[in-house]
Amino acid sequence: MKSFAIILKSIALSLLLATSAYAADKVNINTADAATIDAVLVNVGAAKAQAIVDYRKANGVFKSAEELAMVKGIGLKTVEKNRDRIELGRAAPAQKPAAGNAAAAPKAKPVTRR
Repeated sequence: MKSFAIILKSIALSLLLATSAYAADKVNINTADAATIDAVLVNVGAAKAQAIVDYRKANGVFKSAEELAMVKGIGLKTVEKNRDRIELGRAAPAQKPAAGNAAAAPKAKPVTRR
């Protein structure tokens, strides 16, 4: 009878762990803020999450999960641990100014190269 109870407890524990792993959150690394990235990704704290957001702002959207390894402090092992939590949706395009505000928009300055 003891063995039956142990097997039953083992099955219950396995189901509990399986459902928690299945219900893991996902994060779109191209649109999420640092707090969301910090909350969802494993082995990514607040500083690394902010580094991901800063890298994205400086270099544009991530085209693959492996590009996260380009961020200082993020390695391929971290990317692999989080592969099922990472989404790569595109960032929303910048909105164009309304037709009435087109004249008020500043003109772009030409870039001179040295």
